[in-house]
Order: sequence, then structure tokens, then C-alpha cells
Amino acid sequence: MINIIIVSEKMAKPKTLGLLESIALLLGLIVLPVVLTLLFITPQQVIKSQGVKAMLPPHLRGAMLSTQNHLDAYAKQIGELQARILRLDAQNQRLSKLAGIKSGAEPISQRTPVNELLGQGGPLVKDSPLSEEDLKSTIEKMAADLDLRDEYQGKLEAKLLLKSVLREMLPNSSPVEVAYSSSSYGWRIDPMSGHRAFHEGLDFPAAVGTPVFAAADGIVTMATQTPDYGNLLKIDHGSGLETRYAHNSSLLVKPGERVMKGQKIALIGSTGRSTGPHLHYEIRLNGNPLDPREYLRNHS
Repeated sequence: MINIIIVSEKMAKPKTLGLLESIALLLGLIVLPVVLTLLFITPQQVIKSQGVKAMLPPHLRGAMLSTQNHLDAYAKQIGELQARILRLDAQNQRLSKLAGIKSGAEPISQRTPVNELLGQGGPLVKDSPLSEEDLKSTIEKMAADLDLRDEYQGKLEAKLLLKSVLREMLPNSSPVEVAYSSSSYGWRIDPMSGHRAFHEGLDFPAAVGTPVFAAADGIVTMATQTPDYGNLLKIDHGSGLETRYAHNSSLLVKPGERVMKGQKIALIGSTGRSTGPHLHYEIRLNGNPLDPREYLRNHS
């Protein structure tokens, strides 16, 4: 039997503890240091472990941050593409009804919108984050789907305009007596930046001095030099329809002048942001670019 005698100045006589009381006191003396260690030492270890990245060499720390930034950028791009696809799907559905196109006549990708993912589910098994290659592949597929939706929307707009009261004023005549190049309306690799960019018109390559003609009757609203378009000519055809003729070597008409379809208005050149002599030709409706190919191929 263990007897612990406690002597204190405040006690009139010494106090003797029993076995259970003695064991409880000893356990208290043992446990107290452990508790103090957990309270004061463990947080410091957690802080140290959380600061491991800060202790890495700068080049390794920079590589980790760079990789994460790349993944964040890819994820943001996917979100933006999804939003654009959803908007295009909604717009194309409305345009299809206006154009009298029956359901099921649209492209396959148009009939399988991205929001179909909202109807999926199931237990999460072997979950793992997408790799950088997975994200790139997803972006490429979504970009291709977006291209198809853009092209389909251009066809719908052309059908609506050809049926509307604007059909008589449509710029459906070729602006130059040469064929347009493969660098046509839509997404392409920009010849100067090397990046993927949207081309808002058609390019007609031809020798410097080749005549450019008005694609429809209208009023010249701009005849000036700009950094990107070079010598630029704009013609207003009414009701928000406009044509643009860019990179010319010289302009033969002035703002405010009325022109007729087929009238010579400029000469081809390579001014502005251009890699060689050609005509850059655009059709716009209320400032938005249209695919000129749809109007040239519907011209009879």
C-alpha cells in the first residue's frame, strides 16, 4: 500500500492519501506534461508543416505555382466555353424556329448541348482531378463544338435575311473578280501572332491595283486609314447592314458618296496589318459580323 502524506502550512495536520487518491494524483502529474506538450508544441509543428512550400528553393516553389496557375487558367477557359456554348444553343433554337427549321435538322453537336451533363449522377468512385492533358483535350473538343455552333448560326442568320424585307439590299455580289482564299470566315491560326483567333471576313488574294467593287448599293460612311485594316472603306446598305473593304492601296470614293452595286470603289493593296496584297471583306449587321460565304453562294 502506498501512502502519500501532504504537509502544508495552511493545514493543521498532515493529510494521508489513500491508494485511489494516490493513483489519481500520480496520473495527473503524468498527464499534465502531455497536455501541455499538445497545447504548445503541436501547433508549432502544424505551422512548420504548412510552411514547407515557403522553405522550398525559389525555382521549385515557382514551378509549383506556375503549374497551378496553368490548371486554374484551363479551368476558367472551360467555364467560359461552356457559357458561350449554352448561349449559342439558346440563340440557335430561337433562330431555328424563326427560320422554320424543324427539330432534328440541326447538326448533331447542336442537338447535344453541354447542359446535358446536368442530368447525370451516381456514387463517386475512384475520384481523381483532371490532368493538364485532360484539360487541354476538353478545351479542344469544346472549341470544335463552338465552331460548329458558330457556323450553324451564320447559316440561320443568312436564311432569315434572305426571307426578310432586307433581301433586296443584301450584299450578295462578289467584291472582286477573284476567288477568296482558304483563310475564310471563322476561327483560324492568326498569320502574325500564331495564336488562335477569329477571322471576321473573307480574304481575296490578288495583285496590287486589282479593282474592288461595291457588293451592293449604299452610302460610303468611312474612307480612312487605320492601323489594323489599313486603307478602309465602309458602306452602309441600310437597316443596319454594312460592308467593309480593307488593306486597299487606294480608295476611289469619299464619305457621303452614294455607290451602286458593281461600282469600282478601291484598289487592292497590303496596307495595315497584312502579310501580302489582298482584300479583306466583311459583312456586318448592327455591328455583328456575318459569314459572307452564305450570301455569295445564295446569289443567283
